[in-house]
Amino acid sequence: MSIDWSALGQVTAVSVGVTVAVVAVFTLGVLGLARAQDGHGERAGVRVAGRAQAVLCFLACATVVAYGIRLIVPQFH
Repeated sequence: MSIDWSALGQVTAVSVGVTVAVVAVFTLGVLGLARAQDGHGERAGVRVAGRAQAVLCFLACATVVAYGIRLIVPQFH
């Protein structure tokens, strides 16, 4: 039995990179949601932009999770 250490390293690097990216995008979504619900200022533009940011970030996270599930479950191939 032989282990392809290069391939294992690539898979590890991609997994860590994607995990960090998804966490960062989710954090930006929470930040946008906080801006949308902020009761301090009456600027409607900030609330709309915050809500749009949250929706886009959470949609991106959901897309990555759905793609990962698609790769894992053989019935989706």
